[in-house]
Amino acid sequence: MWRGVDVGSAVNSNGLHIVPPEAPLTDVDAIDVHAHAMPLPLLQRLADEDLADLAGVSSGIVRLDPRVSGVGPGAPLPLARSQYDVAVRLSEMDEVGVHRHAVSLPPFLFASTADDQRLATSVVERGNVALATYVADAPDRLLGLASVPLGWPGAAEVARQALDEQGMAGIAIGSRGAGRDLDDPVNDDLWALLSERGTFVFLHPSGVPDPQRQADYWLPQLVGYPMETALAVARLVFGRVLERFPLNLCLAHGGGCLPALRGRLDMGWERKDVARTTAVPPSEFTDRLYYDTAVFNPVLLGRLVEDVGADHVLLGTDHPFELGDRQPLQTVRALCLGDEDTRRILRDNATELLGLGATAPLTPGG
Repeated sequence: MWRGVDVGSAVNSNGLHIVPPEAPLTDVDAIDVHAHAMPLPLLQRLADEDLADLAGVSSGIVRLDPRVSGVGPGAPLPLARSQYDVAVRLSEMDEVGVHRHAVSLPPFLFASTADDQRLATSVVERGNVALATYVADAPDRLLGLASVPLGWPGAAEVARQALDEQGMAGIAIGSRGAGRDLDDPVNDDLWALLSERGTFVFLHPSGVPDPQRQADYWLPQLVGYPMETALAVARLVFGRVLERFPLNLCLAHGGGCLPALRGRLDMGWERKDVARTTAVPPSEFTDRLYYDTAVFNPVLLGRLVEDVGADHVLLGTDHPFELGDRQPLQTVRALCLGDEDTRRILRDNATELLGLGATAPLTPGG
């Protein structure tokens, strides 16, 4: 059983050299692509069906049925006020200098472990309606990333409805669904739609490998999530999903363990016939992906930028969870990349991928 949930945040204290106070930290239209919301109308609907316990909302806690959350029964899940109060979210964004959030539901509202298609699809569709209403309260500041019932037939239609009828800016997916991995053929219609449209897709781990070994020390979030992302993307690569469907795919938590495995995946492709499923080495696919900045170590973030390029890294904080980045602009500026690459990471990459149009240059020094 998991003893806690996602993601939230300790401040950047891992040797980060904060930029001098005189350097501008505002007047940058920074876009955070990794932020979560849990709208109360959705939670209330779940409570009406005995799928949620809202008794702890005032204390910042919600409990969800395991069929919805994928975590143990009665597990207290953190519910910061900004998850459902737009005014609080905007205030918190202003405090750290972030102009826009691309908001997705957290993974424990994906119903990714549900074995009932009707339940999974219902939770996802209701979540999308609630999220669309939430972001509509601040359309110039908030964008919605819709969920889909991964692993079930009809996921592509749910995505199409969210994009065309609900005005969502992109799609957020988990790392598996319905007991199926991302390379299962049942998902091909979804990948075809998202690839054809060039939709921004944000992959957030929705489970962990071997959860019995991670019952202590908050390991699902500290270790399990990064491992899960690497597994999910490895299956997308070796299962030829990324070869057949070029996706605008961004990985949460800087891709988790994936960046450190690039050489090993290429070696397997070269030396093991069973792993030589694609025409080019795995790194050629992983280099085309996008990665958020939520790695919480300036050396590792700098290495990620060096490996994949500033044009493949996007600002991501995991707001408002505990294991998130509370100083996101400083995190990026501490790398001293120069204005052009800093601008790419803080804003321009997300602007292009989300179809937001051109924006003004950064202010000098920022």
